[in-house]
Amino acid sequence: MTSATNGHLLHFDQVLRQIRDLPVLPPIVQDLMKSITREDVDIQLITRKVSQDQSLSGKTLRFANSSFYGLQSRVTTIQQAVTLIGVDAVKHVVTTSALTGYFPAGHVNGLDFTALWRHSIATAVCARVLARHLHVNQDYAFTAGLLHDIGRLVLATYFRREYEAVITYRDEHDCHWIEAEQAVLGVTYVTAGVALATHWNFSESIRNAIAGHYRPENQKVHSLASIVHIANAVVRALDLSQQPDDRVPPVSATAWDDLGLSEETYMHVFHETEMMYEEVSRVLLNDA
Repeated sequence: MTSATNGHLLHFDQVLRQIRDLPVLPPIVQDLMKSITREDVDIQLITRKVSQDQSLSGKTLRFANSSFYGLQSRVTTIQQAVTLIGVDAVKHVVTTSALTGYFPAGHVNGLDFTALWRHSIATAVCARVLARHLHVNQDYAFTAGLLHDIGRLVLATYFRREYEAVITYRDEHDCHWIEAEQAVLGVTYVTAGVALATHWNFSESIRNAIAGHYRPENQKVHSLASIVHIANAVVRALDLSQQPDDRVPPVSATAWDDLGLSEETYMHVFHETEMMYEEVSRVLLNDA
């Protein structure tokens, strides 16, 4: 465990060194993350790789048969799953499985790792629903929502003692996570998340979404950052991850105006997110 200097303050290069020491992602995850920008995806190769892993195969089939996709007939093979729901959808299963393995539930007083993952999955589901209503890429949105808090897992996993001080500060000052991180560590989960996304060669759009989701001003129209920003606020308001004392972050007027959705549409977004979330969470976290 790396120790911070000057009390609890971390230097960014400490965080960067820790991130650079992390193993590379498994080859199948790298292949799938790269495939999001490629048109010549080798579906047969992806199918073979997923089929060779019993856990991934089971999760992929459950994901394909979930209400998230609403397919009319039951999917019984990985080939069917990849063909019907697409390579990017399979990537959600593989990426979540890999990352929950890299950041297993830790012993950080006051922090529930499972609740963190549940929140990330809820944000991913809501981001995908928002993207569908906005007619933009739904799988990009899901991936960005899934990864938006990944920096918090880095800080809490590898700087446990320091992060417990963040939790204490947050409780005492009743502030948002990022404010407590900045005050106590001098490094925020956003900065750590971008560094990790860079280390693992995630696409520029995903890195920009992680970097900009907390303050999505000056983003492009219907940007991933704005979508994830709104999704994050929605799922906290709906209390889907059931984290005690969770706070709804300030909502950016820029992001809200950017999405430009009607009140009626948002009611549909709330309903669809709530309907899909529990099942998707069970599949991806293997809770059932």
